[in-house]
Amino acid sequence: MKPLYEVIRKPLISEKANFLKETSRIVAFEVGRDANKIEIKQAVEKAFDVKVEAVNTIQLRGKVKRVGANLGQRSNWKKAYVTLEEGQNIDFYGV
Repeated sequence: MKPLYEVIRKPLISEKANFLKETSRIVAFEVGRDANKIEIKQAVEKAFDVKVEAVNTIQLRGKVKRVGANLGQRSNWKKAYVTLEEGQNIDFYGV
């Protein structure tokens, strides 16, 4: 298995991610582009000590950005929506 930091890059904290977390036990992560659903499930269960019910992934294309006269493109990245089993929770803030 790959190291955890290669599979899970960071949790996504946005309005949509917070709404999904509160209403339907779904947590969003930015993951490595070569990570598959099985690796993501194992990494989340190991890192946060929770049980994962399902994993959905999506490939996102990097935005085209302009700096002066130069055009560039941000890197493509992958997002994972992880559905936790009933009664499970991940607290990112630790409050």
